[in-house]
Amino acid sequence: MGTQVVRVAVIEDHPLFRQGLVQVIAKAQGIDLVAAVESLAAMEDIGFEDVDVVILDLHLPDCEGADAVGRVRAQHDAILVISASDDRKHVVDAIAAGASGYLTKSSEADEVTRAIMTIASGGTYVSPVLAAYLLRATRDQDRTSTFALTAREREILSLLADGETDADIADKLFISVRTVRSHLDRIRDKTGKRRRAELARLAFEDTTEGNTK
Repeated sequence: MGTQVVRVAVIEDHPLFRQGLVQVIAKAQGIDLVAAVESLAAMEDIGFEDVDVVILDLHLPDCEGADAVGRVRAQHDAILVISASDDRKHVVDAIAAGASGYLTKSSEADEVTRAIMTIASGGTYVSPVLAAYLLRATRDQDRTSTFALTAREREILSLLADGETDADIADKLFISVRTVRSHLDRIRDKTGKRRRAELARLAFEDTTEGNTK
């Protein structure tokens, strides 16, 4: 961005937090406030033409969650979500809907300004604390995803991890290859893992987890 001033709009329905963001922006060098409004409709009335970064709350009176991100994204492509929620689904859904960054409302002022500048430069920003939390949540989900499998499905997954082919598994379990593949399809649906290598790693992690309990 060089010496260019970053123009920011705030869409936040909570008056105290909206005022807090206004104060953060006022104190930051190289950032100007274009608008601070309580709803998407109010911002749409103003327009996004003179805005570089939109700061967006996920829970607005006229739109919520990923729908709010998508509605802004249809008109503007640099969105920083600042939400009270640190729920993994909310974060993933917001990013998938087009947000360039995500912070929680517990973030410090310097992190807010850093995220604004990063996004204005074309980058993405998720706070390190939140990113670490998401990574742990993803790993935990991977480790526990096999708990939903039946005993037969876990048996097949274990044999697959040993390098057995579909035909080998069928022979060992005295079932047809078609039945093996049907079980594998259900395993993929339950775990979200599509490739054999991913299923093998999942089986290994589940076995390792079980041995440490």
